[in-house]
Amino acid sequence: MLQLTDVTLHRGDKPLFDHLSFTAHAGQVVGVVGRNGIGKSTLLDVVRGVVTPEEGEMRLPDAWRLAWMAQDVEPSQRGALDFVLDGDARLRHIEGELRRVQDAVATGEEEADGRALARLYSDYEDAGGYESRARAGEILSGLGFGKEDFQTAHAVFSGGWRIRLHLARALMTPSDLLLLDEPTNHLDLEATLWLESWLRKYQGTLLVIAHDRDFLDRVVDKIAHIENGQATTYSGNYTAFERQRADALERQATLHNKQQRHIAHLRQFVDRFRAKASKARQAQSRLKALERMDEVAAVHAESPYRFAFANPKKISNPTLSVNGATLGYGAEQVLANVTLRVYPHDRIGVLGVNGAGKTTLLRTLAGELAPLDGELVAGRHAAVGYFAQHQLESLDLSLSPQEHLDERAPALLRGQRQLDYLGGWGFRGDDAKRPARTFSGGEKARLVLALIACQEPAVLVLDEPTNHLDLEMREALAIALQSYQGALLLVSHDRHLLRRCVDDFWLVEAGGVTRYRQDLDAYTAPRRTRTKRRKAPPRRPGTRLLEREQHALEERIEQLDRKVREIDHRLAAATAATRHERFAVLARERAEALDAKGQCENAWLAAQEQLDQAATAD
Repeated sequence: MLQLTDVTLHRGDKPLFDHLSFTAHAGQVVGVVGRNGIGKSTLLDVVRGVVTPEEGEMRLPDAWRLAWMAQDVEPSQRGALDFVLDGDARLRHIEGELRRVQDAVATGEEEADGRALARLYSDYEDAGGYESRARAGEILSGLGFGKEDFQTAHAVFSGGWRIRLHLARALMTPSDLLLLDEPTNHLDLEATLWLESWLRKYQGTLLVIAHDRDFLDRVVDKIAHIENGQATTYSGNYTAFERQRADALERQATLHNKQQRHIAHLRQFVDRFRAKASKARQAQSRLKALERMDEVAAVHAESPYRFAFANPKKISNPTLSVNGATLGYGAEQVLANVTLRVYPHDRIGVLGVNGAGKTTLLRTLAGELAPLDGELVAGRHAAVGYFAQHQLESLDLSLSPQEHLDERAPALLRGQRQLDYLGGWGFRGDDAKRPARTFSGGEKARLVLALIACQEPAVLVLDEPTNHLDLEMREALAIALQSYQGALLLVSHDRHLLRRCVDDFWLVEAGGVTRYRQDLDAYTAPRRTRTKRRKAPPRRPGTRLLEREQHALEERIEQLDRKVREIDHRLAAATAATRHERFAVLARERAEALDAKGQCENAWLAAQEQLDQAATAD
């Protein structure tokens, strides 16, 4: 097993880990969660052995093979397929030995040693050499690469695609312990689903840092929560962790409040009787009790983020119209015959496989690309707030968040209002004055979103806004988007965000855009079609009971959805004091509602499967 014992580590003069202990047994899949900057990546570096603790130790079985997803790799001229195959060092060594012996025999430098060659070919077979190229191709295809990309040099790909190659290489590496740091960043929904399936079949021990709760729910069986320099483990997936943590927070809050009442009573006694000789001994006794008392830490349930998107004062109806348009880049056509409308209060999730044209559509609606043919008509009151990953790199890295706001924000955001606004986005104190060049990817994303949110956009167009954001920021973003009153178009591989924030879907597929009339679960389920629903065949009388059961389940799912939205609004509207008191209770109620909804959805799918089987039999 993997074991960290009493690990202590400082970042500068601040403790990062304070006698942290953590254990992962063989075959466990552990999700490592916690706020950005809390030390999750450093924990994986300790496990890898590239960071040495100041105190404590890390133990791994000698026989365990270790693989990890590299973050920074020098650009290489190796083709994508060969770059991934290089992850299997033993296989590459055997291949090298085979080539060396074969070349030597071919040039007459040495005679063939039959037994040595037989041993090499046996080793090659044991290492999976005959299937290795097919296996590497399967991984590349699953992560969104086309066969035409297999020979393209690693250095030619953009940063996001290189990260996919690094992930593919880690998956190709034979391992007993696999370390993945935010593997779903830069993946689209289809690639995320494929990765989930691959990881569920992985036989070794897995430590994965992720901020995608649906991904964690489907992959992990244990959560390690990093907070205050400690690692607390919880059995089950992320939803189970939320429920257990809510219960723990509630118990902690109850104990803290009880202790505070006891402390107040003791102080009252001390203050009242300290000056009276007859009570001096009792007063001193209680004073010492106060000094010895180990106060239970207050519950820090308050999220570090508290923000909203400024609502438009006016909004055109329709806001945006695309009429018979051809969309693309230069002479390259990506989408054809696109006709669509965006109305006020539309909340649309944009679905489609990687490369289908989702980003092309969003860039056109945002005004970054002009249609190659046809027209895009924006209403008089149709200001677009557009977020995309490339905008993180377009920030002026010499400017601080305050200076960015000075340049772009409305005049009302000045002085203390400006600092309060930035504080709600997590930029407090000196962070509001630091140059953007010192920011992480998550901090840059928060800054870009903050600059968009204050502009009172009539339409929010968000292309993968959750990349690099931690779970608390994603939750705050979902709450803010729920309260936003303009139109919303969203591309995201974060299914939790899509379920919480959109009502309808567009499907970008086969060079066009159509309305997708099913739900997200139908889209992601591998066995269900992703095209428009076919007309259902006539049902046999025996299926009517199943249909009534489905109808009842749909009503229950809607009730649970309403309950979750109500809880989210109560959390969003709560004052700091109220949220402090009610957070644990509401969080537990929310987790229970989501769990019940999941059970209803599974029951609905089971009923649908029986209906499909009945239809096939007919």
